[in-house]
Amino acid sequence: MLSYITWNVDPVAFSLGPLEVRWYGILWAVGIYLCYLMQVRLYKHDKAPEDWPDKIFVYMVTGVIVGARLGHCWFYEWHEASTLGLEPIQIFAWNINYRNPYIEHPLELLKIWQGGLSSHGGAIGLITAGIILNKRHFHTGINWIFDRLVIGICITATLIRLGNLFNSEIYGDPTDLPWGFLFVRNGDTLPCHPTQIYEMMYCIVAFVVTMLMYYKWDCGKRQGLIFGVFFLIIFVTRFCLEFIKLDQEAFEAGMVLNMGQWLSIPFIIYGAWLVVHALRKPPVEGLPHNRWWE
Repeated sequence: MLSYITWNVDPVAFSLGPLEVRWYGILWAVGIYLCYLMQVRLYKHDKAPEDWPDKIFVYMVTGVIVGARLGHCWFYEWHEASTLGLEPIQIFAWNINYRNPYIEHPLELLKIWQGGLSSHGGAIGLITAGIILNKRHFHTGINWIFDRLVIGICITATLIRLGNLFNSEIYGDPTDLPWGFLFVRNGDTLPCHPTQIYEMMYCIVAFVVTMLMYYKWDCGKRQGLIFGVFFLIIFVTRFCLEFIKLDQEAFEAGMVLNMGQWLSIPFIIYGAWLVVHALRKPPVEGLPHNRWWE
């Protein structure tokens, strides 16, 4: 007899009149706040200026939200033209049958209550915000910034994946394993891999590893090393898990690698480069003054 866990949790935590407050949004907010508290602790340990955590909070929250939203709308919102009431377009000799409604109606990007956030887009937004923050305020190089920021990001990412579980979204293929989840709210009749929990687990592993690297092994002096290891843990495991995930969008059907895997590859390569580059350079004491990419 098939053993599984029935999951039928209401994603709405509570309502304020017509406004529904979802667990997903609450967990996002709590994760961002805990990441901020972690930055306060780490910057105090490094004897950095007291106002730096506040600056990084403003830049990074803006970067991750804008990047995650734009990333989802650009990477995942491609649909067959006929379903949107549009005609295919021709570019040179290619007939493109997929269209993106956000290109046709860019103001729809502002409707964040309709959902749609991408972790890869969030990562791009964070890096962009880090470059701007470093250029305008810190001047330490983005690797120094992210060696500390990613420790807090591990906590935030864990809570975001928990939010995905509350939403009964982004999970895996059917499974006969005893910890398979039957997502009742979606009308599923077969238990599936709870990949949200798998991803929470590798985020926790990344948190433990990066904390040990920073506090016990003093790897913060090798700029980019913690940042690179974080990328390798997060995106290598993400790449592997995508093989047992259901496609998020119809256009991914039949692809050798899905969109999440293609987007993970550049981060894996960048993470490996960061590790090699950091190990080749001598450790640096105190607050550095680097070029933006170091």
